[in-house]
Amino acid sequence: MLLRKNKLVIVAAAALIGAGIGLFPQIKKYMETAAEPEIIDAGAKFDSQLIVEKARQLAQSSYLAPEDNIPAELKALTYDQHRDIRFVRENGPWYNQRRPFEIQFFHLGALFKTPVLMNEIVGGKVRPMAYSSGFFDYGKNQLDGSEFKNLGYAGFRLHYPLNKASYFDELVSFLGASYFRALGQGQKYGLSARGLAIDTAVQTGEEFPLFREFWIEKPRRNAAEIRVYALLDSPSVTGAYSFVIQPGLSTTMDVDATLFPRKNINKLGVAPLTSMFLFGENNKHLFDDHRPEVHDSDGLLVWNGKNEWLWRPLDNSKYLRISAFLDENPRGFGLLQRDRDPAHYLDFEAHYEQRPSAWVEPLDGWGKGMVQLVEIPSQQEIHDNIVAFWVPEEPIEAGKAYHFRYRLHWTGDAPVRSGLAKVTATYTGIGGVSGMLETDKRKFVIDFSAPDNIPSLKESIEKGEILPDISVSEGKIPGVHLIYNPVTKAPTLYMDYQPNGKTSEMRISLKQGEKTISEVWSYQWLP
Repeated sequence: MLLRKNKLVIVAAAALIGAGIGLFPQIKKYMETAAEPEIIDAGAKFDSQLIVEKARQLAQSSYLAPEDNIPAELKALTYDQHRDIRFVRENGPWYNQRRPFEIQFFHLGALFKTPVLMNEIVGGKVRPMAYSSGFFDYGKNQLDGSEFKNLGYAGFRLHYPLNKASYFDELVSFLGASYFRALGQGQKYGLSARGLAIDTAVQTGEEFPLFREFWIEKPRRNAAEIRVYALLDSPSVTGAYSFVIQPGLSTTMDVDATLFPRKNINKLGVAPLTSMFLFGENNKHLFDDHRPEVHDSDGLLVWNGKNEWLWRPLDNSKYLRISAFLDENPRGFGLLQRDRDPAHYLDFEAHYEQRPSAWVEPLDGWGKGMVQLVEIPSQQEIHDNIVAFWVPEEPIEAGKAYHFRYRLHWTGDAPVRSGLAKVTATYTGIGGVSGMLETDKRKFVIDFSAPDNIPSLKESIEKGEILPDISVSEGKIPGVHLIYNPVTKAPTLYMDYQPNGKTSEMRISLKQGEKTISEVWSYQWLP
């Protein structure tokens, strides 16, 4: 799990850099101060295929573990001391050049102990971005930046006038292992994405690949997008990545990944998303907290290759949950923050209602496999305990190349409108009715939104023209009642479930005749 404080994700996985691994030679020091104007470069010509070839060659050699060689005073920094090292925007390499994007760096120290190589692409050529202490204000720390020579950076972030023309908001951040995150308009950081996940929730332990070198294309003054390239490395795999980032109401990233396994991989997680779910309507009874809900995401949405939409409400129980949704050529999946009502959170510091949803849209046929959801027990909101990714059915074998293309949407909701009734809330409690509660049963109450193109929804429900389609793999359903909810002006389903001591997969959808008019509510009951 990932430690979070003040809503900043901190990844304890070390960054890796080996001697002689940089794709392009460091021709000369990039910058002693941040005041240098437009760069005229005489460096190597950039070609993204060179990164692919570098990854291919790197996979043929043994993995080199990271060297922990930053100054002792940086290692000794606490979390808060490290956060007190601030990047000075006015000293930044792209500042005040009338460009739509600015770049800022993260300083090494505390948990981030291994530098990542940084390069910029200017006029089609590459120039290393060397460390400069002039970029940073060290705050209250008793540090002399002039003593840090050729130190490197922990990662970087890109800024863009996302919400208003006069202010450069933080748009995207790459920091720690292969983690990154982004924002659309009006959003605050929440869930993260990763370049790759390996052996997540496997007893042998998870492996965290990392981006060890970046190339960022310096944007032209009228650019509407920015391109980032990265070299990924780990004991099991290397990879070449490109990201085409377009900011907006929904910020998108077109991701192109070519992977070269060093060895056979047990479980490869493609397009992994990592989030936090502490409690919501379905498990509030387990937490003594004044807030009604605490989560960065409240559900997994899957649009499968059979054109079926499935909604799995997130949960946080005492036990590790692993759910698999078998599929062929998925159309999309994502971790969504569907509930946008601030009254449902009552947290005016965290503003969970403003957290982005992340949607993965495959741009190629991914073949057979599964969307897997991992839910890790957690007692604190500082931990990211939710992971979702695609697992290919095809064995991942050493010596082969694998290619994945997908578009990441950092958005408010899924970018595709299904026309179906959405699951908007899931409540649970003791079964039975008031005055006749039955502790051997569990009550589920599921709110749906109104489906499209049903003008007389209330009458259709009351006449029995709209009915629930329910299945459970274990246990019984002793009672079901579908009503028109006058508050939500949409369907609400009440269901008593009688478990039998076994794990049960539950599915509910609404139908009008033979036509499915809602998402499939999918839930895993653990005894």
